[in-house]
Amino acid sequence: MLTKYDPDRAPDPQRWRAQNEMDLMDIVQRYHRRAGIRLPDERIHAALHVMVENQVALGAQTPVGEAVDRLMGEGMSRHDAIHAVGAVLDKHVFQAHSTGIPVSREAYYADIRAVTKEGWLAEFGPAPDA
Repeated sequence: MLTKYDPDRAPDPQRWRAQNEMDLMDIVQRYHRRAGIRLPDERIHAALHVMVENQVALGAQTPVGEAVDRLMGEGMSRHDAIHAVGAVLDKHVFQAHSTGIPVSREAYYADIRAVTKEGWLAEFGPAPDA
C-alpha cells in the first residue's frame, strides 16, 4: 500500500493501480500540503494527478507515459510534466462537460502527443510555488 507520493518519482505501476483512487487522492493532497504548494482547489488538482498517473501506469496502452518522458527530456521536472499532461486532460474534460459530447480518445491522445514544454509554459506557465 502506498503511503507517500512524490510526483518527481514515478510510482510503481502495479502498486499504484492496486490502490483505491480516493486513497491516492489523499496521498497526492498530503504531498502538496507537505511541500507547501497552495492550490485553488486541491481536490481537483489531486484528481488530475491521479488520472494522469493512472494513465502513465498503463504503460504502452496510452501515449501519456511517453509524453511525460518526452517532456522531461525537454527539461521539465516530472511534476511539471504531470501538470502539462493534466492541463491537456482538464481541457478535454471541461470541453466534454460544457458541450455534453464525450471526450474523444483520439483527439485527447493527439493533443497529448503534441504537448511541449514551450507550448505548456506559453499557455499555463509553471504552477505557483511548484
